[in-house]
Amino acid sequence: MLALKSHEKLVLAMAALAAIVGVWVLRTHDPSAPGNFFPQCMFKAITGFHCIGCGITRALHALVHGDIALAFDMNPLAVLVLPLLPLMLLDARGATPQPLKPFMAIAMKPALWMVLLPAYWIGRNLPWWPFTWLAPG
Repeated sequence: MLALKSHEKLVLAMAALAAIVGVWVLRTHDPSAPGNFFPQCMFKAITGFHCIGCGITRALHALVHGDIALAFDMNPLAVLVLPLLPLMLLDARGATPQPLKPFMAIAMKPALWMVLLPAYWIGRNLPWWPFTWLAPG
């Protein structure tokens, strides 16, 4: 078991509070509704292209409402990576469960993300199938 330092406990408590507030906001406010207060993607507004994060707010809204298919339609990479984030944090602290060590050895390589993220960014802006399903629905 990992022993947390006092400042780590504070950061963890703040992250938990932020997550609770975020879930509440996403449960009560629809980012797809006209006149919502969520910011629009500046990259998309300026260039007309989707960024890596386009659709994440709508995907999280769908997830907190239990609609995994819609969330995947909005941002497939975010939906796939979201469950990986706690595992990556544990791995960074040296607390990787033994069965996950081979997988985490790959997932924690910067080279993977340096290829995956730009490829996803480019792919979701290509106008033909199968790339069109990467763009937000």
